[in-house]
Amino acid sequence: MTTKAKVTKEGLLIPKEVADRVLGEGSGEVEILEEPGRLVVAAAGGVGRRAAKTPREEDPILGLGKSPVRTGVRDGSTEHDRYLYGTGG
Repeated sequence: MTTKAKVTKEGLLIPKEVADRVLGEGSGEVEILEEPGRLVVAAAGGVGRRAAKTPREEDPILGLGKSPVRTGVRDGSTEHDRYLYGTGG
């Protein structure tokens, strides 16, 4: 479902019926997550019908290094440009 709202000089007003429907009736506080090109409004503390993922949970780069691979190369962290691109030291 899509609802349009105008951004005025005071800010953005989300209609109460939309907030109640999505966040749960009577939600007193929300979290506003800023992402490039969009805002995610979630019930504070993840309460309500749907808890939005935080940017930290969505960012795949934060998972790098959790499952390291052994390559046998001992200087890969300092000589990675040379191994990847054939350039550098």
